[in-house]
Amino acid sequence: MHRLSGSKVSKLLVTQLTKKLPRWLHVAASHDGSRGICSTDQSTVLAFPPGPPPLDDKLPGWEDRACVSNLDIRRNIFCNRSLNMRSIKAVGFDMDYTLSQYKPETFEKLAHDLTVEKLVSVFGYPEVIASWHFDWRYMVRGLTIDKQRGNILKIDRHKYVKVAYHGFQELSREERRAIYSHTNVRHDFDEPDFAMIDTLFSLAEAHLFMQLVELQDKEPHLLPGGKTRPDLYRDVRAAVDLCHRDGSLKQAVAKDPAKYIHEDKRLLGILDMYRAAGKKLFVATNSLWDYTHVVMNFLLSGRVGTQKNEDWLEYFDVVITGCGKPAFFNSRKPMFEVHTSSGMLRNTDSGNPMVPIGEQDLPSPDFSSTAQPMAEAGQAAVYQGGFFMDLHRMLGVESGSQVLYVGDHIYGDILRSKKTLGWRTMLVVPELDTELDILQRHQGAMDELRSLREARDAVDDQIQRMQWGLGPCPPPRTPHPSTPTVSPQETVVDDIRTRDVIIVDRHGSSSTSGCSRSAEPLARSRWSDTTASDSSTSSSGSYSQSEEEDAELEQYQEALYNLEQQRDAIRQQHKQLLHQHHQRFHAVWGQLLKTGYQNSRFAHQVERFACLYTSHVSNLAFYSPDKSYRARMDHMAHEESPSLNPFVQ
Repeated sequence: MHRLSGSKVSKLLVTQLTKKLPRWLHVAASHDGSRGICSTDQSTVLAFPPGPPPLDDKLPGWEDRACVSNLDIRRNIFCNRSLNMRSIKAVGFDMDYTLSQYKPETFEKLAHDLTVEKLVSVFGYPEVIASWHFDWRYMVRGLTIDKQRGNILKIDRHKYVKVAYHGFQELSREERRAIYSHTNVRHDFDEPDFAMIDTLFSLAEAHLFMQLVELQDKEPHLLPGGKTRPDLYRDVRAAVDLCHRDGSLKQAVAKDPAKYIHEDKRLLGILDMYRAAGKKLFVATNSLWDYTHVVMNFLLSGRVGTQKNEDWLEYFDVVITGCGKPAFFNSRKPMFEVHTSSGMLRNTDSGNPMVPIGEQDLPSPDFSSTAQPMAEAGQAAVYQGGFFMDLHRMLGVESGSQVLYVGDHIYGDILRSKKTLGWRTMLVVPELDTELDILQRHQGAMDELRSLREARDAVDDQIQRMQWGLGPCPPPRTPHPSTPTVSPQETVVDDIRTRDVIIVDRHGSSSTSGCSRSAEPLARSRWSDTTASDSSTSSSGSYSQSEEEDAELEQYQEALYNLEQQRDAIRQQHKQLLHQHHQRFHAVWGQLLKTGYQNSRFAHQVERFACLYTSHVSNLAFYSPDKSYRARMDHMAHEESPSLNPFVQ
């Protein structure tokens, strides 16, 4: 070991600080006792995700001068890619979870219960699963299911697994890293071995799959013989599809739409506004005509049962049901015209009418048929299936960049339409409503976490400088009884202007620890000590050392030990605060669009493929139909210094 010599080591630690970090409210999570989420805020639990904004004077439309100031952040439309709405000729909407916002506490529970019923009656699963409780708050969008291992994962934008559960048991950091990080080939987390929960429709099936995984682990004899975990997932998916095919899910919603669907009083005004601005409007949904007719009647006129009529079609130019997204964007399929009163289909040639035998021939080249018209004058024609080129022709658009499509499914609605057609896109993320509310109420949380990270970096730098001064292999030591340490009541903070460290107690008084020494002489001393020790060894065969130097070295080592204690305290405090911050959003999965400090995989997809994103389609009411949305300025890591980029806060 090369020992320090030379001047007194009475100033070995660089210490300072001018600011004290603010404390923010720490709220302990409480478990709901039924394998549901732990929540710190009951208001966010009971209304997650919340319904569309109400129609009242507190939320005026964009044309009202009151809307110019203090627009609620939850009503914002966020822009990833600049979009001038004057260049948009047609605006299209998905229906389910876009125009129609379902109530998860009733709709997802219905889907879960019906799926369980199918698993028992059709797929031979034990009747005990019929008594299982479903917590609609447990799962969130953006998670990934590992079908092979029975795990559910939250992944960051770099495809690192940050949270993992097997069934409902959390995997430790070591376990998840051994499975997903310490491998020769990195996982892509794509089909067929993985499935992403990329729509709110998938929450119930993901929860049910986790329940079956736990049953298989604990009581495998209860399951049908030979079932693997991928078999369990396939059975769940098949049961869900059966619920849609046999009409059980649709019939329950049609019987009482208000029980399962949020009312949205702003939709009519939005549609009128866009039509008045000269935009053509269309609906493109995977739901068939019978269900679409039920939902749209409820949303736009409040009519149910025998009161339904076709007045809602007057708000649109084209309605395409059963379009089969995302295949609609890249695979040509036959298009049928729907006879709305009977539900019968008529063949078309890419949307053009085809005259059946017995009817008169088409009288003119404009394809106007003498056959009985399928749609009333002034109403949208309704089709089933087809291809995006058919839709473009009907709308009179020349390129995909003239179409804005609003949907909720990151893959089926947004990614494929953007990558394949160049459509402009807006993603509806209802969960964003709650997340923005929490972020606004705890604005200081991220500032404090950022300060702690900077303080930890500063302490790490000091430790490494001191270790460098001691040599390549500093000896381990135990602290002297008089060595100051950091108690649980103390917080280490940092001033990024001087990169010094100080101990600040909870009452605000400060004290320095150890001594100080500038970093530059400290680094140079390592090399001067090496030369001195080599010369001493060659002349006498041993180190020449005074008692004063021994005392200085002991003091130096004590200061280094104290810095290491401070670093550990900062790290632990940062870990706890970050965990508490995420628990404000969801005590199992944390903030929807974050994993720790990184954007989640779901957030990465939103940023890449959604030109715009917002919490509800109704937020369009707060913006002009001709608005020019402007994206924020991009910046890289080296541009984040405020001295270089005044736009970075």
